[in-house]
Order: sequence, then structure tokens, then C-alpha cells
Amino acid sequence: LLIVEVAGLGWDRVSRLPQRSNGLHFKKLETVFPALTCTAQAAFRTASLPREHGMISNGLFFRNLRKPMFWEQSAALVAGERIWKKFRERGKRVGMMFWQQSLGEDLDLILSPAPIHKHGGGMIQDCYSRPGDLYARLTQTVGRPFNLMHYWGPLASGKSSDWIVAATRAVMAMPDVAPDLLLSYLPHLDYDFQRFGPGSSQTDEALDALAGWLDQLRVHAQNTGYDFLFFGDYAIAPVTKGPVFPNRVLREAGLFTVRSVKQRAYPDFFSSAAFAMVDHEIAHVFTSNEDVTRRAKDIFQNLEGVGEILNRADQQKAGMDHSHSGDLVLVAEHGAWFAYPWWIDKKEAPDYASHVDIHNKPGYDPCELFFGWPPFGVGQDTGRIRGSHGR
Repeated sequence: LLIVEVAGLGWDRVSRLPQRSNGLHFKKLETVFPALTCTAQAAFRTASLPREHGMISNGLFFRNLRKPMFWEQSAALVAGERIWKKFRERGKRVGMMFWQQSLGEDLDLILSPAPIHKHGGGMIQDCYSRPGDLYARLTQTVGRPFNLMHYWGPLASGKSSDWIVAATRAVMAMPDVAPDLLLSYLPHLDYDFQRFGPGSSQTDEALDALAGWLDQLRVHAQNTGYDFLFFGDYAIAPVTKGPVFPNRVLREAGLFTVRSVKQRAYPDFFSSAAFAMVDHEIAHVFTSNEDVTRRAKDIFQNLEGVGEILNRADQQKAGMDHSHSGDLVLVAEHGAWFAYPWWIDKKEAPDYASHVDIHNKPGYDPCELFFGWPPFGVGQDTGRIRGSHGR
């Protein structure tokens, strides 16, 4: 069985797939809440809710470290029995390509981007693979290495999905490594849906490309003896109201504190009474005590763009009452999204604000999809974002 997750393929977009994809028969699927990449993938592989698997967003706040960390790749972050456990116990082989939190997963085949960040700056592009020679073999078969610049950042494009499709087809045709169950991932819809909005001409082009790749995978699956399942993890909504800045209001209220280092404002998570770890249309607010929680709730009830505020009881009803969740969870109004900056004056922006830095930023930053100024930096104009998800 070949399972392919298509990022951002909501039911509202399926009807716009070109006619050549009519050989595929889609059905409606209710996603999990929050409707985010790591949350959806953890739910799929464990058949459980965030209260069990613990991936309440694409980032986690490690309370003992006082540090939020996004896009960490350890499989141990996802709790719970995997849906393939009994399948593998019967001697079947399972593989996972380009899924989050896959490193260290008990699988026969793994392929995931894993660059080496050099001490003096820059990085060495590479992919982690099991077996160890798999990535080298795929590079030779596909004809080029995987370019991480096409996977995320201002140059992110359909070239990432194109490479993954070619590598997925190659794995299915390798007798010595081809797994009985193979999970793969196509990311490219996310990019232009967020850049230009889900109703733009650019997204129509992305859907057209998707139809071609799904057709390739369908035909190749049938030719190599695989059944197939293609699914979308969430729908992306148009941004019509712009960004919401919860950390700015917490800083104005004296609850979020910063360190001034060379005139730049860096967050002080050790002394902050409250801060918001933002992720698209969702924000987890962590507080130091119940009094601060009540004060923060009062603040956010009057903040334009906040649609709901979930306390612990509300989180239980939503299936996300996990220790990783915030003391409050903010849900954006339809058309709004949460941005992580706590500064207004651009001179205060931390150095990582103008770079692709998915691990150090204490929140998801879609502005990394745009070039900024000066050249080689990424954008900081939150007004350019046209699509978001999570609700």
C-alpha cells in the first residue's frame, strides 16, 4: 500500500483538480484539531488525538528547558502505538519518506531532510536515510540530490514535490528495499496557498501539477503491485483580516519580557510571566500561574482577530488536553492568523527574524516564503501572507 499525504489539499480544492485526475475518487475526511502538519501526521500514524500523541502543534514548549522548539524530528516526540505495529510483527516492511518526526522511528526505510549546519555559517545539504546508502542511490536514480531550498524558504516550489515523486517511484521499484507499506508526502500546495491565497491563479497551477504527480503515482503503483491512498491533511483558508500579534500585547502588559542585546530584543522565557507560541491560526499561551492565566484571558478577549480562547476544560472537549498544550489556546477568527513578533520597531528584531530559521524562532513564520531586504534575507512583512490553516 502506498499512502501519500498532500499538504493543504482540502475538500474545497479537490473539485478544482484537472479532469485528468478523474481516475481518483475522493471522499470527505474530517481532519484533527489543530489542523497542522505535525498534529495531523501524528494522528494518522497513531490513530489517536493530540491528547494521546502529544503533538499539539508544529512546535513544543519544553517547560523544563523553558524553550519552545519547532520542527524537531525525533520520532519519540510522538507518543502511542503505530498503526503498522502488528503489520511489522508479521514480517511486513514499512517505510516513511519526508514525514515529520520520523528519525528514530522503528521502520525499515526512512528518508528525511537532515542538513548539517556549519559552525561558521551556511549548511551542508543532506538527507537522513535508512538504509544508510538509500539517499545516495536515489540521488543517482533521480539524477540530482534533493534541494532543501525548494522544500522551504523563498525558493520553495513544486520542484520539491517533483523530486519526492521521483524518489517514491524509485523506492517502489527497488526489490531489496521496497516496503509493503510506504508513506510519502507532497508539500508544494502549501507554498503558493500561503503566498497568494487558495483562490489564486498560482494555486490553480499548483493543483494542475498535483494532478499530474498523483496520476504518475497511481499508474506506477498499479504497475508495481501497490494499492494507493492519497489524502489531504487540512484545508487552507484565505487570509482576509491579516495577522494578530499576541506577544506584542503581552509585552505591553508587562507579561512578556525581553533581553536587550546590541539593541535587539530577544525573548526571556525564564522571566516572562506569559508568552504565546504561535502556529498559523493557533496560539498556545503559556503562563506562570493561574492569576496570570486569568489576566491573559482578559487581554485576549479584547484583542481583534481572536475568535476563541480555550481553557483546560475547552481543550479537553477538543481532544487536545495534553501537558504540552498551553494554559490557554487561542484560535484565530476566520481570515486571521497569529504572528510571533513581539517588537514593533524593526531595529529591535532579533537577527533570526530576517533568516530562514525554523528551529530557533518561537513560532511558525510564513514570511520565510518571501525574500526580504537586504538581499539573501527573508521577508518580515506579515501583510504579504494570503493563506493560513489550523482552525
